[in-house]
Amino acid sequence: MSNPEIIQNFIQGFTAETTPAGAAKIPDFREHLREGTVVYITFLPGSDFNDTVDVAVRLRKEGFIPVPHFAARSITNEQVLEENIKRVVGEAGVDWVLTIAGAVDKPLGDFTDSTQLLQTGLFQKHGINKIAVAGHPEGSPDMPDSAILDAMRWKNAYAKETGTDMYMVTQFAFDVDPIIKWDKFLQSEGNELPIHIGVPGLATLKSLMMHAKHCGVGASMKVLTKQAKNLTKLLVVNAPDKQLTDLAHYHATDPDCGITGIHMYPLGGLRRTAEWSYEVADGRIVMNKKGGFDTINKIS
Repeated sequence: MSNPEIIQNFIQGFTAETTPAGAAKIPDFREHLREGTVVYITFLPGSDFNDTVDVAVRLRKEGFIPVPHFAARSITNEQVLEENIKRVVGEAGVDWVLTIAGAVDKPLGDFTDSTQLLQTGLFQKHGINKIAVAGHPEGSPDMPDSAILDAMRWKNAYAKETGTDMYMVTQFAFDVDPIIKWDKFLQSEGNELPIHIGVPGLATLKSLMMHAKHCGVGASMKVLTKQAKNLTKLLVVNAPDKQLTDLAHYHATDPDCGITGIHMYPLGGLRRTAEWSYEVADGRIVMNKKGGFDTINKIS
């Protein structure tokens, strides 16, 4: 199998995401995404969950699979959690969610992390048996590494005991080496949850650096700061072709690879990231001398 085929196969079924504010700027998601695409609905600190419900309803009507975020530190108590679950299930037919701790310094109520949400049993009670949990290839500013490892072990045990279809979806990173090292470490520690790696979509270097700082992306920031020394590159649109090439090769050649999917973060807007991702998924790429590839139809 050639490199283009390996990359094409690897990106198939990629997932995307939106915020309620971002969704408000998109007249119809079908203008950018193919029907049946999985779309996560990001919950930002201070947001109104009613907006999440509205976007989930809209995505379902337009032919997509909505996956709302449930951010533990932004949920006041078990009653509110259950009400929110009942709403997305009843109004948008949701059967798939992502649970996270949420980037809030001081929890608004009873929950501090996603394991506490899972322990309530409320997702299964209301028919949700596919649950994504967060993965952190470069660590998390909100949790020490030891706590992250304990949570990984707990979630593996929980998935087995409850029969939950659980997997990890990670924060984006810009360097493949820390991702591969992290994946190998997790496998050595007994992780059996499939991993969907977060990949930054098309955006200017300036925009990527802003998002990386905001999201606490760690070691691989060096990749960006090195490029940023050349000021002329700040407004050039960057594509993750080299990163995707290296990840696809790792996935295809290492039988112990735990990475099974890709989640595209539309940091520079959904249109250009979706357009580029479909070019790749459809095999319209040519390998280049930089170790990556170019799409046949250039995406600007």
